[in-house]
Amino acid sequence: MSNIVQEFNDYCSKVNDKILADNNKIIKRIFNLDTNAYTEGALDIKTMELLDLVTSVVLRFYDCVKYHLKNCLKAGLKKEEVVETLSIATLVDGTIIIPHLRQAYEYWDALEANN
Repeated sequence: MSNIVQEFNDYCSKVNDKILADNNKIIKRIFNLDTNAYTEGALDIKTMELLDLVTSVVLRFYDCVKYHLKNCLKAGLKKEEVVETLSIATLVDGTIIIPHLRQAYEYWDALEANN
């Protein structure tokens, strides 16, 4: 597995375990809400992930970009669909996100290499 993918997965698992071990009711409910929000409804999973990818890029939340790129691949989205979505995010937010665009491309390639 690509080093950047494995490092991110390990980090999230380790810290999420620590967070949830504190048994805080509010945090657990928010984690649960986040999980349950991604069940198919009027929107399919692919559409939800693409929307979240745009939002994450525009808000420059790079950990969220990685998370949603992983979920886009898991949902069966193709690179062309992801790139088109990233192009919309770039249009919405402008050139300030180009560094995040570079990181997104690099992470997508690492995900594909692991798949």
